[in-house]
Parts: sequence; structure tokens; C-alpha cells
Amino acid sequence: MNSDRERKDKVGANRSVSAFQRMERVPPLLMMLYLSMIGIGVLFLFLVVAYAHTRYQANLPRGLHPFPKFFSISTIVLLISSYTLAQAPRLYRTDDVANLSRCLGATLLLGCIFAGLQVLGWRELMTQGVTFNGIAGGTYAGGTYIYLISALHVAHLGGGMLFLLALLLRTIHASRDAVRTLVFIRNPYRRLQLRLLGLFWHFIDALWVVLFVVFVFLY
Repeated sequence: MNSDRERKDKVGANRSVSAFQRMERVPPLLMMLYLSMIGIGVLFLFLVVAYAHTRYQANLPRGLHPFPKFFSISTIVLLISSYTLAQAPRLYRTDDVANLSRCLGATLLLGCIFAGLQVLGWRELMTQGVTFNGIAGGTYAGGTYIYLISALHVAHLGGGMLFLLALLLRTIHASRDAVRTLVFIRNPYRRLQLRLLGLFWHFIDALWVVLFVVFVFLY
């Protein structure tokens, strides 16, 4: 009995130690990214709940205004950008730095297009009478959350775009010389940067898809 219990205690202790060892092996930047994504997710969850509560408190019918078409187009653009960035790890593994720079450049361009389409979506909301203060002079405060949620998402995407731009410039610089290309490809920090960028970009992409579905359902 005692030996079985001791064996179980040892197994549990080994599991906890191995779990801590796995956590210790996680790069600090990656751990910071995970924590940041959790914080961003909680922030947007709070905003979505507040928006839904305000929407139902207003007791207005759904479909009062047509859903902005630029929000739909921007969703497609962001999904395409996620696809293009998903090709980056394969290009990095095959030492194809030239095409890697094109891949990162295309992703950055698509991110800029997404941000521009969001602005056009805000203008479309304004033409419908949905202002930042609400609808038709503030009778419905749900408009505030639409602008706020969309703008915050663009702001977080902008942070990822700045990181992407920095990595793109380094990639272009490395692609112009064979020695710099070799150093770039063999640098584990560059590999980590590419991984961090991919995780954050796909997270922001998935977050917008969820927000888009919420907007469609509640608008």
C-alpha cells in the first residue's frame, strides 16, 4: 500500500517537474506573446459582451441598416494575408530568402489594405447614420462599440505590421548577399521572430473572424 502510494507520488512529482521544465524551455519572448494574446482576448471578450448587452438593452430590430460591405471585403483580405504568411516557414526552411521577402511584403500590403477597408467601413457606417455616439444622434450607443472594437483590432494589427516591417527589411537586406543570407537562415533568433509573427498574425486574423461573426449576428 505504502509503496504504491510512494510510486504514485513520485509519478505525480515527475509530471509536475516535467511540466515546469517544459515551461522553462519556452523562450521568454514566446511566453510574453502568449500572455499578451490572453490579455487581448480578455479585452475583446469584455467589449463584445458590453456591445451585446447594449444592443439588447436598446431593443432595436436586427437588420435596421445594411451591414457594411467593406467589413466583409476586409475579412477576405485578412484571410488571404494569413494564407500568404503561412507560406513563410516553408520558404525559410528551404533557404528561399528572396521569396520569403516577397511573402512578407505581400502580407504587409494586405494588412495595409485591410486597415484601409476598415476605414471605408467606418465611412459606410456614418452614411447610414451610425456614428461613434450611436445611431441618429445617440439613440443607440451600440455604434460606439462597433467603432471601438474595430479600431482596437486595427491598432493591434498595426503593432504586428510594424514587427512585420522590421523583419521584412532585415530579410531584404539578407537576400542581397550570399553570406548575409546564410547568417540570416542559420540565426535561431530570426526563426523565433518568424514564429512569433506567425502566431500573432494568425491570432489577430482569427480574432477578427470571431468579431465579424458577432457583428453580423447582432447588427
